Amino acid sequence: MGLWSVRSWTKPRTRSRYPAALTAHQLWMVSLGAPVSRDRTASRSTLYPFTRIDDDSARSWLADQWEITTRDELSARLDELAAVGYRARARQLLGVEPLAWDAALYVDISRRGFAAGMITEAEAWTALKNIVPAVVSAYGSWREYADHYLLGRSVWRERLERLDPGDLPAPQATADAHLRALLDPANRASPWNLAPWDTIGLPDRTR
Repeated sequence: MGLWSVRSWTKPRTRSRYPAALTAHQLWMVSLGAPVSRDRTASRSTLYPFTRIDDDSARSWLADQWEITTRDELSARLDELAAVGYRARARQLLGVEPLAWDAALYVDISRRGFAAGMITEAEAWTALKNIVPAVVSAYGSWREYADHYLLGRSVWRERLERLDPGDLPAPQATADAHLRALLDPANRASPWNLAPWDTIGLPDRTR
């Protein structure tokens, strides 16, 4: 076992710091970021983005991937994703606006911002609640959400291929397979099965 793995498994589990289970609405909101959470260290059932406490990784990821190192930079990036995001370019190219891609990134960044200590837990939940009306208005199922996520990702990846072909993200086939697993009705671990699409329109409940 490599050094990274040893260090990872010695960190405390997220449940030790955040033992309370999410409500149905909270799980649904966190699940908007599930398409981005492919790594085996990712948690898809807690506001904290990892299965083990790793605040430093959250800070490093935000700095390396998004050049976010302060609370103000985090807030500005979230505002941009909510208002414009990558869907503006998709509209120019395809005539459609894949909000799901921007929403998934928005939730992912919010959760990591919480883990990095840039926003409080209450502020993170407020951020997630802010994106819900637009998402609910745009989609009627997790499948529709997944289709637009993949569409947005393909436009984003195509642009990266032109600008920086030496530093590409995971192949589209990897994202496709991950979305199929999330949508698989037999996958009892999928947060989309634990929190069906209509959950957010029903009265909230403990799980």
